[in-house]
Amino acid sequence: MATNIDFKNLWQRQTAEKPSIEELLGRLKKFKNENLRRLLVTNVLLILTSLFIGFIWYYYQPQFLSTKIGIVLVILAMLIFLFAYNKLFSPIYKLDNTQTNAEYLQSLYSLKSKQKFMQTTMLNLYFIMLFAGISLYMYEYASRMEMMYAVLTYGLTFLWVAFNWFYLRPKTIRKQQGKLNGLIHKFEEINQQLKEQEIS
Repeated sequence: MATNIDFKNLWQRQTAEKPSIEELLGRLKKFKNENLRRLLVTNVLLILTSLFIGFIWYYYQPQFLSTKIGIVLVILAMLIFLFAYNKLFSPIYKLDNTQTNAEYLQSLYSLKSKQKFMQTTMLNLYFIMLFAGISLYMYEYASRMEMMYAVLTYGLTFLWVAFNWFYLRPKTIRKQQGKLNGLIHKFEEINQQLKEQEIS
């Protein structure tokens, strides 16, 4: 029984399936379409929510300044978030079939950088403004409640924000990063293959 196995030779002879550029472009197209749908849904929901909040202000005519500041903060948080979110995906949608693999990869690196900014700075700003706005908005109505109900109302609101912040936000970020990192990894593999072919 031979004990000197040539692992290097075995590794080179393995027939691992290499990603094809056509398959990769298909995955990129699917990625773009998913993000376009998400972008559209986010825009529609946040715009409708902002209009609804504006309608509440107009119809119910809040008396406290804190309520008005809260409404402005919530709407502003949504508009700032939408502005940044819409800019996030514009480079990826400009990709076309005439670009090289290296250009696709560069666009994905750029998207990853913008996505990180969106998932940290912009999302933090959004949640802080949203929480502050909701807290200020609720003060007028909570001040008319019994203390127990006011504490319960603020407590439930805080739990909802905490659930979004500590559970949903990280889960969504991991999912988005996983998809983008998977695409980048595959394009890097193709790039490496092309370099090896040029050398040989």
